[in-house]
Amino acid sequence: MNKRVLITGAAGYIGHQLGEQLRKTFPVIGVDIRTRTASFPVLARDICDKDLGQFIQAESITHVIHLASVMAAGRDHAAEYRIDVEGTRNVLEACLYAGVEHITVTSSGAAYGYYPDNPPKLEEHHPLRGNPEFGYSNNKRKVEELLAEYRERYPYLKQLVFRVSSVLGAKTNNKISALFSRKVLLDPGGHNSPFVFIWDQDVIRALTFGVSTGASGIFNLTGDGSLSPREIAQTLSKPLVRPPVWLIKAVLWLGYSLYLTDTHPDHVAFLQYRPVLNNRRLKEELGFIPEKTSREVFRLFAEKSLGIVALSSKSPLLVEDS
Repeated sequence: MNKRVLITGAAGYIGHQLGEQLRKTFPVIGVDIRTRTASFPVLARDICDKDLGQFIQAESITHVIHLASVMAAGRDHAAEYRIDVEGTRNVLEACLYAGVEHITVTSSGAAYGYYPDNPPKLEEHHPLRGNPEFGYSNNKRKVEELLAEYRERYPYLKQLVFRVSSVLGAKTNNKISALFSRKVLLDPGGHNSPFVFIWDQDVIRALTFGVSTGASGIFNLTGDGSLSPREIAQTLSKPLVRPPVWLIKAVLWLGYSLYLTDTHPDHVAFLQYRPVLNNRRLKEELGFIPEKTSREVFRLFAEKSLGIVALSSKSPLLVEDS
């Protein structure tokens, strides 16, 4: 079968790189709410457009990679829901209309939720709880519920779902990278909740692998291992500050009330109880091996993006405030 690939969110950081990679093997077309110069077509189109199915059919698309999503937490929860959840529903309906055979969807580890009773390592069978107060997390949970519904009703549309951990690379500029660009690092309440990372190039490799093999299933997409806030502070040679949770929430409440920030006080859980993903099934069942561990990709990010020469993992912690 001659595969033809559609990428949603093709003007984004991952979508653009993915399209440039895939075009070497398959005919590729991208859609996004904005256009971008690329060596493959990137068309301005809303994933909620009702004629999306007709467009996909006209382009003879066989495989869809659905990346379009709202990453930054804001105040317009209705708009975020429309793009993340209703947009995904519309993409699925468009795939069914056009006879698409395979869809790859990038979900998130955030779908598991940020809770103190999360297992030390989350596996794909663990429940998706999201966080009602954290739109991105809650929407990803709802998207996965939607995907499960479509898998049951329309098994002939193969699904490959990646629950992606925090993405970093040599030139990453996202919500996660912004945390590490600050002068000090925060660990609210001293929970020392670890971070897991996936190299951006491993994400692109995994998405390409999915199209090439036609694989289906649900897999945590993350590198091996994890880093604690203490280890991250050591790597960056930055102070690690552990203020009480109530103080952080009070500051955020004031800033949120005065429209100085879009970060809600309840979002502190994002740093307190980070989901740590287990990638065993990714490697053993899907047969995909990330090239970089969490530690390796963080060191690459620190050196290339922040200009910091990462310290040896055996070096003592330089600065830590209690």
